[in-house]
Amino acid sequence: MNDPTRKSTTDMLGDALNHVSSLVRKEVDLARAEVSENLNKAAVAIGLIIGAVIVALTALNVLSAALVAALTNAGIDAGWSALIVGAVFAIIAFVMVGKGINDLKLSSLAPSRTAKNVKRDANAVKDAYDDK
Repeated sequence: MNDPTRKSTTDMLGDALNHVSSLVRKEVDLARAEVSENLNKAAVAIGLIIGAVIVALTALNVLSAALVAALTNAGIDAGWSALIVGAVFAIIAFVMVGKGINDLKLSSLAPSRTAKNVKRDANAVKDAYDDK
């Protein structure tokens, strides 16, 4: 009368614990990979900010030279051209800082896919136990 395909309660509990343990391990690995990916994005964003600072310093130098040239020459074309170049560099720096800051927002660094998977798994486990 013993059915070899039927498992004892302890065997079933052991299997369930093994599955849960494996699931938790996989979710931790996924979270680790996602955080690593997000940190790489943050490093690129920091690089953009550093680049923006360098461009901004260049813009400050060019704008300073343009102001000096404009005041010295009282409107000669060379000074105004330097002013235009400085303004272009300043706009580039502004765009780079905006992009870098946007990429560094905390919500873009959080492991959102992992959180979604954990919620899905928790609901699946809850539904499985609610059905019994």
